[in-house]
Formats: sequence, C-alpha cells, structure tokens
Amino acid sequence: MVPGGLSTRRRASGYALAVVGVGVLTAGLLPLRDRLDLASDALLFLLLVVTAAILGGLGPALVAGALGAVLLNFFFTQPYRTLRIHEASDVVAVVVFAVVALMVSWVVDLAARRTSAVREAAELEAGNRLRTALLAAVGHDLRTPLATAKAVVSGLRSRDVVLSDDDRRELLETADDALDRLARLVENLLDLSRLQAGALPVRTRPVPVDDVVARALDDLGVEPRAVLLDLPEHLPDVVVDPGLLERVVVNLVANAQRHAVDPPLLTANTIDDRVELRIVDTGPGIAMTDRDRVFVPFQRLGDSGSTGLGLGLALSRGLVEAMAGSLALEETPGGGLTAVVSLPAAPAADPRAQVPS
Repeated sequence: MVPGGLSTRRRASGYALAVVGVGVLTAGLLPLRDRLDLASDALLFLLLVVTAAILGGLGPALVAGALGAVLLNFFFTQPYRTLRIHEASDVVAVVVFAVVALMVSWVVDLAARRTSAVREAAELEAGNRLRTALLAAVGHDLRTPLATAKAVVSGLRSRDVVLSDDDRRELLETADDALDRLARLVENLLDLSRLQAGALPVRTRPVPVDDVVARALDDLGVEPRAVLLDLPEHLPDVVVDPGLLERVVVNLVANAQRHAVDPPLLTANTIDDRVELRIVDTGPGIAMTDRDRVFVPFQRLGDSGSTGLGLGLALSRGLVEAMAGSLALEETPGGGLTAVVSLPAAPAADPRAQVPS
C-alpha cells in the first residue's frame, strides 16, 4: 500500500489474521492430515496469505507466509513435529509455497499501491477541475455585482455629474440589487463548503409547510401571480430545519422563474409517511442525460449568463439530504421541469391522547 494508505486498524487486523488465522487453519487441518496431501494444505495456507495481504498489506502477508511455511514443515511433512523433511518432493512443496507466498504478497501489495495511486490521481484531477471551475465562475459572477456596485458608488460621489432624485434612487436600487446578489452568491458558497465539510448545523422540528413557503416567497419578493400555489389544507407538518427548507424553496422557485416564461406552480401532497413538494415549470426542461450534472457545483449546462455560480441545485440537494429528504428532477407533462422535494412527515397526533388538566 502507499504510505498512509491503510489505517492502523486495518494493518492491525491484518497482523491478527496472519497470526491467529495460521493457528486456526493448522488446528483445522491436523485432523485431516491423512486425507489431504501437502499440496492441498499449501493451497489453503496460500489463500490465507492472500487474504492477509488484501486486508493489511505486505507486512501481514509476509508474516502469514513465513508462519505458514514453518507450520507446514512442522506438522504436515514427515517426520512430524520436527523441522526436518525426509521426502525430496515435500522439500520442493514447502519451498515452492514460501516462494509463491512471497510473490503473491508482493503482487497483491503492488496492485493495491497502483489502485491507490490511480484513486489519488483521480481525486487530484477532480479537485483541479473544481478549482478551475470555481476560479472561472468567481472571475465573472462575483466580480460583476462588485463592479456594478463600485460603478454606482463612484457615480454618486462624482462632482462632475448632476443627478436628479430619480436618478439617484435608480442608481441606489441598482447597487442594492447587485450587493444582494453578491451576498447570495457568497452565502451559497459558504453553505456548500460547510455541507461538504459536515459542519452545517441542522436543527429539525415539525413545522407547517405553508409557513415555510410563505417566508420563502417573502424572501424572493415575488409579485402577485409570479408563483401559483396549490397547497392542501390538511397537509401534515414536515420534520425539517425551517431555515434550510426556506433556502431550498427560494433556490428552486428562483430557478423555475429564471427558466420559464409562465409562473411556476408550487404544490404538495402526502405519500405514506412523506410529504412531497413539487415546483413545476413549463420551461425548456433538462435532458435525461444531464439531470445528474445539474447537481454538480458550478454546472450551468452551457448557460453563459450572469445568473449565479451554478450552486442552486447542488446546494438544494445537499440541504434536503441533510434533513433526511431527497431532491429529484422529473419532466413536466407537456414540457418543462419539475423539482420534487421529498421530506419526512411529522407523526400524526394520537386523538386518544388526553391533555392533562
């Protein structure tokens, strides 16, 4: 194995298997000594050597091979219980076993080293691609709102330009929108990094779906009829972190609005012990072969507009899965895309339960 490629626990387990396994195998084969020949015994010991190599690497395999050769000689070649061998064929068998055990240990260890090296190279390449994508995205999507806000502030400070109150208000609104977009991008980046590091706090509790949806739409600042709502009256509560679910709804609704002319539909239904939220749009949709790619950070399927870092769906799936839910994409009947968020429903209250007076 490559240095550090195996944990201390695995190496210790390999050595334990090499020592204990050889003893157990010897005890099991002794009653069968008159039925099995030396070649069969050697093959069984060789199997143990290979297993020790796979589990613990080269060291345990060499220990298993050395102990196996000694015990084969001591217990399974005549005269028994001595290290002398009378038959020349037995000498050859024991020597061949020792050599083959050494070669097998080396080959297994070499294969493990190469596999580990390939895996590390693949991880390094993936990390390089991610950094390249991040730099490319940051170079445009984070710089654009910064440049916009900087231009507005510079214009407002300039004494060479005379601005009316309406012009000032319009410029301030532009700067405010740019800074809001910048704040959302940075927040998405930070949340995604915390998710990948397992450091994002998740505090779940039963909450009404319509409350979370209402707060999400308020955050979006949607205009009347910008989103169509169809939420059943008696929908059970969901066990989620309300703040995280609100982020998910905001991301999915904003994504649907960005890619469709008609207002998206937000609906929900109950399936067994789950509640499914559906955000339905009638936009161009996503090909089946690309539906996994959109959940990869910094993937926008060729979209060159300054609409974000391509984090919305990746972050949304991560947040949903952190709450024991799932996020999937389906084709909207008639064309478009439907995002399906499946969440655990809160257990129904027992109507027989009595509230103590």
